Amino acid sequence: MSNRKLKIAFVRRGYSPSGGAESYLKRLGQGVVDLGHEVQLIANDDWPLNEWSFGSVARVKAKSAIGFANELEKLRPQIRCDVLMSLERVWRCDVYRAGDGVHQAWLNRRRKFEMPLQRFVRGINRKHQDILQLEEALLAKGGAGRVIANSEMVKKEIVDLYRYPATEIAIVHNGVPLDRFCFDPELREKSRNDLKLKPDEIALLFAGSGWERKGLRFAIEAFELCRDRKLRLLVAGRGDARGYKPKRFFTEEPVRFLGEVTDLRPVYAAADIFILPSIYDPASNACLEALASGLPVITTRDNGFSEIIENGVYGSIVDLANNVSALRDAIQFWSDESRRKSARSTIIARASQFDISKNVEQTLVILLQGAKR
Repeated sequence: MSNRKLKIAFVRRGYSPSGGAESYLKRLGQGVVDLGHEVQLIANDDWPLNEWSFGSVARVKAKSAIGFANELEKLRPQIRCDVLMSLERVWRCDVYRAGDGVHQAWLNRRRKFEMPLQRFVRGINRKHQDILQLEEALLAKGGAGRVIANSEMVKKEIVDLYRYPATEIAIVHNGVPLDRFCFDPELREKSRNDLKLKPDEIALLFAGSGWERKGLRFAIEAFELCRDRKLRLLVAGRGDARGYKPKRFFTEEPVRFLGEVTDLRPVYAAADIFILPSIYDPASNACLEALASGLPVITTRDNGFSEIIENGVYGSIVDLANNVSALRDAIQFWSDESRRKSARSTIIARASQFDISKNVEQTLVILLQGAKR
C-alpha cells in the first residue's frame, strides 16, 4: 500500500444508534485514522457529535435524500479532501460504497411479497422515486468514479440494472472487530441470567431494523411451526411489535421484543442460533457479528452474507424468505446442542477471515486509486 496520507471525506446522511452502516463507518473511520490518514464526516444533524471522534463533522441541514444530495453539491467547493467516499446515494462522488444495496433490486424483490395496490402506491411514492433518481445518477450516468460492493450479489445487480462497468466495482466484504465479537462463556452466563433464560431454553435471535425487509414475520412463522416450548425468540431492533405478535397461544412469553439495542454483544452471547430470513440484504453486518460470536446463522440467498458461508456448516441457507417450512427445518437442525458445540470452532474460524483491519486495508487501496483521478 502507498505511504501517501489522504484527507478523506466520508458521507452518511442520517444516524441510527443500532444501524449497521453507522457501526461500519465508525469502525472504518477508526481504522483509517489509526493508519495516519485524516478524515471528516459529512452528515445531517441526526448524527451526534460524540459518535464521531475521528475528525471534523460538516453538517448538511436537509434530511430528505434528494435535499441532502442537492445541499452536498453546493457544499462541494468548500470540502477540502483528496477523495470523497459516500455511503449515501448522492449525485456524484469519487468512491461510492453500495452498503445499502441497490434500491431498484430491493423494490423488485419486494413486489413478489406485495398485493397489487401496495405495488401501485409504492410506485408513485416520491421518496422511492428520489432514491432511484440518485441511484441512476451514480451508477448509470457516471456519478460514481469507483464503486465498492460488499457482496457478489450487489455487484451483479449494479451491472445488470445500471450497466455500470464491472471492472470499476471492487468487492470488499464487511469486517468486524474480532476482539469485541467473540465467544465468551462468562458473558454468556451473565447475559442469559439478565434475560431470564433458563439453562434448557434455546434462544433464537433476530436482530435488525427494517423488519419487513429482513423477514421478521417469516422468522416468527417458522418459530411457531417448530412447536418447541423450550424455544425462545429474541427480537432486537427498531420496529412496531404490534403487527408481529405470534398467533399461537403459549403459556409463557415465546417472543421477546428487546427494542433498539446499541450494544448487541451481550445478546449474541445469550443466544444459541441467529436467524435473518431477509427478502433483501446486501450483506448483513449483524450476521457477521453473530458468526464471530460463535452462532450458526440461518439466512436466505437474498442476503449477500450467504456467499461467505456453507450450508449446514456455518449455518443454513434458505432459497426464499417465505419458505417457512425450510426455515423451521433449519431451526430444528441447529436446536441440537451437541451439533452447535461441535460446529462452534469452525464457525469462529470462518468469521476470523473478516476482521475489520482487512476491510480497512482493502478500502484504502481503492481510496488511493480514487484520489489519483
